[in-house]
Amino acid sequence: MPASDHNCSVLVSLANRVARQFGSLDQVEAVALSGSQTSELRDSNSDVDLYVYVTRVIPLEIRGGIAEGAERAEIGNEYWEPGDEWIDQETGIAVDVMFRHVTWIEEQLDRVLGQHQAAVGYSTCFWYNVRYSQVLFDRNGWLNDLKKSCDQPYPPELKRAIIDKNFPLLRRNLSSYLRQIELAISRNDPVSVNHRLAALLASYFDALFAVNEVPHPGEKRLIPHALAQCHKIPPDMPEKIKDLLTPPQGGYATTVADLHLLIDGLENLLASEGLRPSEVAV
Repeated sequence: MPASDHNCSVLVSLANRVARQFGSLDQVEAVALSGSQTSELRDSNSDVDLYVYVTRVIPLEIRGGIAEGAERAEIGNEYWEPGDEWIDQETGIAVDVMFRHVTWIEEQLDRVLGQHQAAVGYSTCFWYNVRYSQVLFDRNGWLNDLKKSCDQPYPPELKRAIIDKNFPLLRRNLSSYLRQIELAISRNDPVSVNHRLAALLASYFDALFAVNEVPHPGEKRLIPHALAQCHKIPPDMPEKIKDLLTPPQGGYATTVADLHLLIDGLENLLASEGLRPSEVAV
């Protein structure tokens, strides 16, 4: 067995072992494997990303017991979604468990697929996450039913909403990211430049995935994901982004020019698809 296949087998075995432990708790409705392990872009650095769907909170001491014996464990993280992380003692693989209430995830999906509401960046990440997750435990079939509801065409109203909300923020609005970056450069504020550039790229990719009617895969490996999943891509998009993120040593001389080139490409794509946002702010 090739080393890569062996590593994948070990990881899936670990994921199933942890899923069985959580599945033994009556608070747990379902457990799914997601993240890079359910993507063609997984590599040797990928960890186990588990989503545990609950009907009520699991006490911390029970969660800690599942990670017992780990080389290092962080139980009760509340920085993003509630979760636990640990390094499995037997395999040395990192385990990242996120806990979601069943009602909460249903509401997130309805916001996107039912109400067609856009966000500023990452609008359809929960849809992608559930749609492409691998069910490891499903007490009553709830998660499989939820996944079936996610297996639907991209709503045209959602595409329109995402583009209208995100594209004007790139450079058209008075408080656009481009304007904020220009001001940060004039103040010689590299932290602010980095902060606003990250936000600009989040909205850029949100619009790009929407144009292609592809759910947003999340914050990692966006260029490879776009190249693999999107048929409509602005010319030289990967190269333009790499140029943008590697400005000349000691300054920002080409950052603004590179940003205009990147945004021009997306604007031309939107125009060719008849998707240019209206002049009315969203």
